Amino acid sequence: MAKIEEKVEQLVKDKIENIGFDLYDVEYAKEGPNYYLRIYIDSPKGINLNDCEKVSNEINDMLDEADYIKEQYYLEVSSAGVERVLRKDKHLEQNIGKKVEVKLFKKDTKGNKEYIGKLEKFDLETITIKTEEEIKIERKDIAQIKTIYEWGN
Repeated sequence: MAKIEEKVEQLVKDKIENIGFDLYDVEYAKEGPNYYLRIYIDSPKGINLNDCEKVSNEINDMLDEADYIKEQYYLEVSSAGVERVLRKDKHLEQNIGKKVEVKLFKKDTKGNKEYIGKLEKFDLETITIKTEEEIKIERKDIAQIKTIYEWGN
């Protein structure tokens, strides 16, 4: 499914940027019997429902013509959100120094399955977060990393 995500990202990126938005991420997933192609967009001024509709209308025909996805799927265009999943190196880079939640596939040697701390650094193999201590986590063990929005700040 990652190949489809990459192809779709390359296909729609310029179109989305040309109409004034940033392409944050593309996700193609099977949930139950259905397939979903999710396009996450962003803008310095925020994203509203009309923005999502505009992007959807602009890319729908492109996706049909490219015909990368053979199964029937639902196209969803939405905001990247306040709390964002960090799936790519560029997402990690943009969030160095920010508070993140790291969920692991299974408990680590310390018995933890989740950490919350400040994202310090990353490389191809690991990420490092700062809680009371500095914790280095193997990227292959990570189920999800997302930002934590601190309400009221």
